[in-house]
Amino acid sequence: MRGVWLGFAVLTLAACDSAQTPAPPEPVPVEIDADLVTVRVDGLTAGAEAFYFAAGQTEVEAALARTLGKPGDTGSMPECGAGPMEFASYSGGLTVNFQNGSLVGWNWTGGTAAIVFSEAIGIGTARSEVETIPGFALIEDSTLGEEFALGEGPFGFFEDGKVSMLFAGTQCFFR
Repeated sequence: MRGVWLGFAVLTLAACDSAQTPAPPEPVPVEIDADLVTVRVDGLTAGAEAFYFAAGQTEVEAALARTLGKPGDTGSMPECGAGPMEFASYSGGLTVNFQNGSLVGWNWTGGTAAIVFSEAIGIGTARSEVETIPGFALIEDSTLGEEFALGEGPFGFFEDGKVSMLFAGTQCFFR
């Protein structure tokens, strides 16, 4: 019986010939715009540097400063429902939120071509266009205005029939 199992093991190993496994494809080169910030549902990209939520505050602020310049406003929000937060606001309507030294959220109100959203919408996109995106849901009874979600994010607000703000991650909104 032992010989049968040994023979089976040898045949099994022989069947695992790695020569039959295709090599992974070559990476596709990505053009990186050093002057562009891309906000994403899971974080942001500043130039060639990508940051997920939980990235270090110092690194995120340094990359954003290289891309957008120094923040116009910084401060703390000790009374947030999610706990005390710090923020930094940059030209182009981008505000990033931090808790305990880590990136936790962003919100964007537009104002410059140096910031884009990673999906097919942006500030100023018509409400009628956003409503056709899979996962769209209007947040009923929002005390903050015409608020919407696209699945698990991003989230945003409409004003005058257009997207006026997009956001992801932790915010200091009082509802």
